[in-house]
Amino acid sequence: QLQLIESGGGLVQAGGSAKLPCSASGPNFDRYALGWFRQAPGKEREFVARISERGSITDYAASVKGRITISRDNSKNTVYLQMNNLQSEDTAVYYCAAVLGTIGGRSPTSYDEWGQGTQITVSS
Repeated sequence: QLQLIESGGGLVQAGGSAKLPCSASGPNFDRYALGWFRQAPGKEREFVARISERGSITDYAASVKGRITISRDNSKNTVYLQMNNLQSEDTAVYYCAAVLGTIGGRSPTSYDEWGQGTQITVSS
């Protein structure tokens, strides 16, 4: 079982960038597929990006493709979400999630472990 802790949230100007690390504690980090989700006020939690256990497969939501990059460093038990050209619609709480296996799905129900989330607020 992993424990996940996101960080790096804060206030960002429109057009700016942010990098969110999610650090994991627990065994066998490199056996977990990882994902990032976000939830804006009054909206359901939505898929942002996912990455396979070794990092060779990545997948992005259409709304963020080209602006966001997911990566992982298994030697540091950390997954990252690099976000560029942030817009007001990117304002949300961002969560990382993990599930044992090669790659998780796009649904939040595909993941077993969740972090507490970190807030990104984009100001125009």
